[in-house]
Parts: sequence; C-alpha cells; structure tokens
Amino acid sequence: MKKFNVIVNGESFEVLVEEAGVAAAPASFKAVPAPARLASPTPRAVAPPASVSAVPAASAAPAAPKPAVSHSAGTVIAPMPGNVNAVKVNVGEQVKDGDVLLVLEAMKMENEITAPVSGTVKEIAVKQGQTVQSGDVMVVLG
Repeated sequence: MKKFNVIVNGESFEVLVEEAGVAAAPASFKAVPAPARLASPTPRAVAPPASVSAVPAASAAPAAPKPAVSHSAGTVIAPMPGNVNAVKVNVGEQVKDGDVLLVLEAMKMENEITAPVSGTVKEIAVKQGQTVQSGDVMVVLG
C-alpha cells in the first residue's frame, strides 16, 4: 500500500492505494486539514458562447465554431481563448458572410473564424502569433 496526499477543492485528503497484484487491504480515506487554502481564481466576465450549428454525424470534418458577434453586427470577437495562426484579410477588403477572416488555434485545433455579415474590413485588432481570450475583439466589419 502506498500513502498519498491529494488536494481536492482546496481540501487535503490522505489516500491509501494498493499496487496491482498485491493482496487487497481495506481502503482507508481520512480527511486532514489542508496546509494552506489555495487561492481561488478571480472571476472575470466571459462572453456568451458562440453559436455552433449542428453537424450531421456522417460529416467527415467538424464545423468550425461561429464567431461571437457583439451588439455591433460587424464586430467579431474571439469565441474561445487561443492563438491567432493566420490573418486572411486586410483593412479595406470587401468580405461576404461566411468568408474566412482568420485562423484561431485552440486546444491544438485550427478554427476558421468567418465573417458573420458581408461588409468592408474596418479594423483588424489582432496579428498573427497573438494570444486572445474569449470575448476579445478580433475584427471589425462595416
């Protein structure tokens, strides 16, 4: 049997674990006071989740998440934290609804962020290699 201390939600627990192939001994769990409380993360405002259209199960490729759009219909915000791998448009360029604006890598997956509306690229608030958080403004269309 090996003894481990495990911290769950800031509470420390002493756990006995038996090795495979060793005769079973009764399990023992004992709560002990945590040596120090872990600092809880500071809550922060998070943008509402991006709407994602359903993909049929037979589809070979998963659908890229639709970018969240703020109260201004042409403001594209990051639907999730990630790294900007590529910016596919330039300021002044005309885009159509669904055109790829940039590629956002999140959890080792590349997500194409598309234009939610047709218009002209007024501002690009990110650059290649930049890290963004959920809710950060990435592109403004007008």
